[in-house]
Amino acid sequence: MKREEFAKVSQASKHPAKVALAIVKDKNGKYNMITLEWFMRTSIQPPMFAISIGHTRYSHECLQEVRFFNLCLPSKEMAKVSKICGSKSGRDIDKFEETGVEWFAGRLAKLPILKDAKANFECKVITQVRSGDHTIFVGEVKHSWVNEDKEVQTVKDLM
Repeated sequence: MKREEFAKVSQASKHPAKVALAIVKDKNGKYNMITLEWFMRTSIQPPMFAISIGHTRYSHECLQEVRFFNLCLPSKEMAKVSKICGSKSGRDIDKFEETGVEWFAGRLAKLPILKDAKANFECKVITQVRSGDHTIFVGEVKHSWVNEDKEVQTVKDLM
C-alpha cells in the first residue's frame, strides 16, 4: 500500500457502479435528462434519494427553479440514452427528441416516467447541500414505478 494522488487512486479503484438518470424541467416546462453516477438512498422512512449535480449543469439550474426530479434507473437496453444524456447539454438539444425515449407523465409534477427503465422514483426536493463544485439535492419519493422485465444498467454497460 502506498500513498498516491486522489485522481490516480480513484481511477484505479473504479467499481461497476450503477447509473441513473435524473429528469427535471425548467421554468418554461422543458424537460431534461442528465446521466448520474453520484446518487444514493438516504432514508427508508420516508423514502429519500440524494443526487449530486455540478453547478454548471443545465439540470442544476432547472432544480433551482423547479423543485422536483424523477430518479430513473435505466435498463441495460437504454445505454444509448444514458450516453447521450451524459454527453450533451439540455441547453443545446431536446434530449427526449434526440433519444426517442418512450415515456408517460408521472403523477408528481407530471415529469416523464421512462417506459423502458428498470425503475422510476418521483421525488420532491426537500433540502439541498452545497458540496464543492456540486450541489446535493435530497428528494422525498412520492411515487415509485418498476419494470419487472428489465435489468438495471451499470457504468460497465456504457463502455
